[in-house]
Amino acid sequence: MTKPVILTGLRANNDLHLGNYFGALLPIIEMSKRKAGKYQINLFVPDLHSFTTPVDHHLLYAQTLNNIKLFVAAGLDLGDPDLYLYRQSFIPAHSELTWILDCFTGVGEMSRTTHFNDKSTTLGKERATIGLLNYPVLMAADILLYNATYVPVGDDQSQHLEFTRDLAIRMNGRFGELFTVPKPVNEQHKFFGNDSGLRIKDLVNPTTKMSKSDSQPRGVIFLGDSPDQAARKIMGATTDSLNCIKLDFEKQPAISNLLQILSLLQGKDLKEVASFWEGKTSYGQLKTVVSTAVTQFLTDFQSSVKAIDEHELLKKLKMSELSMNHQANDVLEKVQQAVGLRSNG
Repeated sequence: MTKPVILTGLRANNDLHLGNYFGALLPIIEMSKRKAGKYQINLFVPDLHSFTTPVDHHLLYAQTLNNIKLFVAAGLDLGDPDLYLYRQSFIPAHSELTWILDCFTGVGEMSRTTHFNDKSTTLGKERATIGLLNYPVLMAADILLYNATYVPVGDDQSQHLEFTRDLAIRMNGRFGELFTVPKPVNEQHKFFGNDSGLRIKDLVNPTTKMSKSDSQPRGVIFLGDSPDQAARKIMGATTDSLNCIKLDFEKQPAISNLLQILSLLQGKDLKEVASFWEGKTSYGQLKTVVSTAVTQFLTDFQSSVKAIDEHELLKKLKMSELSMNHQANDVLEKVQQAVGLRSNG
């Protein structure tokens, strides 16, 4: 019996940061360990999605491999036979199915998506591309090619998952049972745990989340930063004029952000850490403790990255990509037959 598929991924471009590590990498790895044996885990690097916003194409391939190494250094088990680790662009069916699905998708429904409107406003109309417009269609192909039932999504991707469901139902209604329809967002939350997700804030502007596309990298702790660089960023973090440490994300977002970072790095409950520091007045002392913890974390983590056997990693990638090509092509051929591109005989 075929195991149900869980599919998830993280974009390839730009260095990942501390927020990605605690908010995405670790949850994905912990989920894959919890679900091992009962589910097929598809963990892919959506490198084609990288083109939807400006990217350094000369660095993309190396960044893709490096970001896969970050997963491994964070604890991903390459020996898990139910884990498939692959690069989106190495499975040509993603691109072909996207084109077919494009032709059954309205321009209006894509132009109304929050993702397109937000990103095109940021980039400007002249720089917004067709790729940005039909990003949700490529995401739908990513999911539907593998009959994925479960796809962990944050609030910013919920709209795209619902579009994927609508598109699958639309195609199934017209051509027969082509695709497995993934579970709706509320059932996804129930399956993975209805957690709104960890949001480490920017060190300079603590009202916004830490972002790997941030134009002000002083506020972002990248996993590739040297320990000294990271320590300087912590020491230069925004604080406030209240001169009293308290966990309050509304009134003291900067101080609360530092407390959250410290709790994550120390592996302690946030309330426990906050209780220890509450009422103290030295922001400099708090920053010093946080910078020491960040320095130790990056020193250890970067040593783990360097120790990865790249030969074994590439071997896992090639084996997974071979298997995924077979699975994706089976679904693609069924679609090609349904729309008249291949013989049914």
